[in-house]
Amino acid sequence: MRLVAFGAGYVGLVTGTGLSELGHDVLVVDIDPVRIEKLKDGVIPIYEPGLTDLVRRNERAGRLTFSSKVEPGYDEADIYFICVGTPPDANGAADVSAVMAVADTIASIAKKDALVAVKSTVPVGTGDGVQARLIKGSVRLEAASNPEFLKEGAAVNDFFRPDRIILGADSQRAHDILRELYAPLQLSGERVVMTDRRSSELIKYAANTMLAMRVSFMNELSRVCDALGADVHAVRAAVGSDVRIGPKFLYAGPGYGGSCFPKDVSALAMRARDAGVPLEVVEAAGRANEAQKAYVRDRAIAALEGG
Repeated sequence: MRLVAFGAGYVGLVTGTGLSELGHDVLVVDIDPVRIEKLKDGVIPIYEPGLTDLVRRNERAGRLTFSSKVEPGYDEADIYFICVGTPPDANGAADVSAVMAVADTIASIAKKDALVAVKSTVPVGTGDGVQARLIKGSVRLEAASNPEFLKEGAAVNDFFRPDRIILGADSQRAHDILRELYAPLQLSGERVVMTDRRSSELIKYAANTMLAMRVSFMNELSRVCDALGADVHAVRAAVGSDVRIGPKFLYAGPGYGGSCFPKDVSALAMRARDAGVPLEVVEAAGRANEAQKAYVRDRAIAALEGG
């Protein structure tokens, strides 16, 4: 297939490169011309094990190219991927303006029927807004949701050996095209979950928020251990040995951070409140995370002062 990935950041670069490795012709587009020139020169803006070799190999093979605009021929792509950022706004909700701007661009340049797959983490219902913008074009464009689940430091492995591939669309045609795209990743077993667009958008938030809640729970438990004289490491190991719970994301620390958990927890909480269904447990996880930062800070200061 001929594919375009909008956004040469973490998600767009890994996704575009991975799809080119599967044999597709991929153009990665970014509005930052400096980043594009560096990519053309073989300079990768992020560190991800194995990614540099994949980029260079597929560039040499002619399957992967970079540009600050949609090049001729790619205005007849089969699938356009939206992989741009959705940072929190002043209220903690996700800012989807970049997503909508890309949708407008696709509607203005596409010359043949195609899918528009949103990989960006977006609030439930964003795909509806994307679809509304796509119908302004002269060809049939259908919005779909295809969220990413890439961990920093393991993104290449996560792309080629995913736990699951979520395909959210409102037509069988879209599901069939996306399933065909990811067929090479299905050889060792069924990994595709097909659902509607809104459910797909919520799955991403639900997964990240569940993990964040585990982190916040163990962080609060670590403070209880300090107060009661218990060993949080022994508690973690014993609790994690329960197969219903598992050992991952049970390490106490200074709170969760990174580019996803804080904004996704906040965005889900805001979206739920807007819908009249406040998520009390999710909001509590966010408050606990803020409290943990202060707790660890105070402990560190006390240790430095000899307290």
